[in-house]
Amino acid sequence: MTLEYRWLYDTVRKRFESDEAMEAFLPTALTPQELKQKGDDRYLSAMSQRVFQAGMQHSMVDAKWPEFEKAFSGFAPGQMALLGPQQIEDHMKNDRIIRDRTKLQTIPKNARFILDIRQERGCGFGEFIAGWPGADTVGLWRLLAQRGARLGGRSAAGFLRLAGKDTFLLTSDVVARLMAAGIIDHAPTSQRDMQIVQDAFNRLQQDSGRLLCQLSAMLSLSINPGF
Repeated sequence: MTLEYRWLYDTVRKRFESDEAMEAFLPTALTPQELKQKGDDRYLSAMSQRVFQAGMQHSMVDAKWPEFEKAFSGFAPGQMALLGPQQIEDHMKNDRIIRDRTKLQTIPKNARFILDIRQERGCGFGEFIAGWPGADTVGLWRLLAQRGARLGGRSAAGFLRLAGKDTFLLTSDVVARLMAAGIIDHAPTSQRDMQIVQDAFNRLQQDSGRLLCQLSAMLSLSINPGF
């Protein structure tokens, strides 16, 4: 089955008083050029922030993030890749950050991941992210899960959203709408399931010209008006 963009637009538009109000509500993403201009330290910071958000209140993590920036010297990957067990233990004594040893240990791992991409691709991590086609968003999720530390599940999309890369999110409401439309019959987990979802988003994007992040927000709003 298919999910028609015209129906989706009309359903969501009813939630708002005007076109302008709806457009102002929908999320946006950075342009490829803006992604390229961001330093690799900003991508490591976003990765780390997403890792700490998993299973925790995002607002609490976000409130503490300036202290993380201070503690980890701005998340420069070259410096962070050198963090060893003793440095991690030192950070465990810092009561201004969230002292989760397992999550702290992802910082040097993800720093090395970023440095590896730089070496392999001959470009900054931002250029690598910017160049990845939206039509294969799930492929980027898979790469992040395989090569990054604790970037599986929803964390890959969550990181990309924090970093400003256009991506859809598979929230419970988005999955519910896809199921109601008959596109999937269960929460997607396998590569085949994910490709079916990707194909559905690609069709919506071709029909609308909208960002993936806006389309996933609209799918969510079509189920949950409170969003």
